[in-house]
Amino acid sequence: MNHVTRLQLIGRVTYYVGWIALVCGGLVHLNIARTLFLAASLTKRNLFEVGAVCFLICVASELRARDSSGSELPTVVKKAA
Repeated sequence: MNHVTRLQLIGRVTYYVGWIALVCGGLVHLNIARTLFLAASLTKRNLFEVGAVCFLICVASELRARDSSGSELPTVVKKAA
């Protein structure tokens, strides 16, 4: 697994974790399953922060993957050069 694929995988995983955190934060905001999240000491703010950080990591990983894939030459071209 090369670093571009790894960055894309990290971006994909953090994207979905971010959405899950935001949905859980919405559930707490609507008083659905509030006791479950409070028992785990997770407040709306904590869930929102996790979601925001995951989206930032996702964007950074995808941008680095796009930048790296454009500047990286295939191995066949490297051998010929």
